[in-house]
Amino acid sequence: MAYSGLFKPRNPHKYIGDPNNIVYRSSWECKFMSYLDTSTHVLSWASEEIAIPYKSPVDGKYHRYFPDFLVKSKTKDGKLKTMMIEIKPLKQTKPPELKKRITKQYINEVATWGVNEAKWIAARGYCADRMWDFCILTEKELAIE
Repeated sequence: MAYSGLFKPRNPHKYIGDPNNIVYRSSWECKFMSYLDTSTHVLSWASEEIAIPYKSPVDGKYHRYFPDFLVKSKTKDGKLKTMMIEIKPLKQTKPPELKKRITKQYINEVATWGVNEAKWIAARGYCADRMWDFCILTEKELAIE
């Protein structure tokens, strides 16, 4: 499976946005799109269709965060639920361990963590205002090793 490309849904009526322009940026996203497209619990879904402003701790400027997915589904008890979902490697969901030597790689890991954390704080606020859930899925939840 390619790491990025266009996803072709079997159920284009479920997609919020242009079903001919659904871009996946990882094989994990593609796998999750297939699940969203075919799951009977998922009523509708979107990929990178919402922009959330956040302030970057790296440059102090405002940027726009496009969360990976917005999903509207029906729970087992018949209630409607809206979730904003981000897919990330588990390693990027935790602050990097403090190193004895400060390398370029370590500086990049700290910057990535800081930006991700700022995005997720903004997303949680955005979701709370709308009574939606926000969650981050990793290879653990996606059962990918």
